Amino acid sequence: MELDLGSDPRRETLQRLQALLVQRFGRIERAAAEWREPEWVLAQGVIGARTRSEVSNAATDRLLKRYCAWERVAAAPIEELQDELSTQTYPNIAAERLKASLTALVELRGSVDLSHLATMETGEAMEWLEQLPGIGRKIAAGVMNASTLDRRAIVLDSHHRRILQRMGLVPAKADTARAFDAIMPAMPPDWSAADYDEHHLLMKKLGQTWCRPREPQCGACPALAMCATGQRRVGG
Repeated sequence: MELDLGSDPRRETLQRLQALLVQRFGRIERAAAEWREPEWVLAQGVIGARTRSEVSNAATDRLLKRYCAWERVAAAPIEELQDELSTQTYPNIAAERLKASLTALVELRGSVDLSHLATMETGEAMEWLEQLPGIGRKIAAGVMNASTLDRRAIVLDSHHRRILQRMGLVPAKADTARAFDAIMPAMPPDWSAADYDEHHLLMKKLGQTWCRPREPQCGACPALAMCATGQRRVGG
C-alpha cells in the first residue's frame, strides 16, 4: 500500500475537488480527543453500519460509560448490548459484531488494546485488523487514520466510494478494498493524515447532499466539471 509518488492525473483532480469542497462546506475539525482512541474508533466503526455518525458516537460513549472498559463490553450478555445499541439501524447485528470483534481482541492481546499497531507499518497494521471479525477495509483504515495513530490511509464509506466511481477515479464495480488500493496511489503526497480525514468527511457530505445513491443532484454538484457521469446526466 505504499504511495506511488509518480505522475497520476487523478492527483490534480483530487486536489481541485478538495478545494471546491472546502469552499462549499467549509473546513472540518478533527474529532475530540476522547473519540480518537484507536479502540474507541474500532468500536464506533463496528456498530456504525447505515447509522449517522453522531448517533454511533453517542452509542459508543454510552457503552463505555455503562461498562467502564471495553473488556467488560466484550463480556456483556448479547441481549444487554442489543438494548444499549437500540439507536443503531441494525442493533442486533451491531451487538453481535461488536462482541465478536472485542472478544477476538481479548483472545489475541489479553485485553482490548491496539497500542501495538503504533510500531507496525500501515498496510501491515490494517491486515492485522482485518483478521478480526467484522473488520473490513473501511474500519481498518478508520482506525489507522481517524485515531491517534494518525496514518495516511483513506477511509472509504459507501458515499465516498460511489463518488470516486462516478468520477471514474476507481473502477466502477470495485469493492471497498479494491477501491482503496486503486485510489491510494493517487492521493496527494503532501496531504497529512488530518487532510485525509477531512477529505473523507467532505466527500461524505458531498454524497449525502448531491451525489446520492438515487436521483443525484448533478446540476448543483460542485464536482460536476470533473465528473463524466454527472456531465452525461446533465447533458442527457
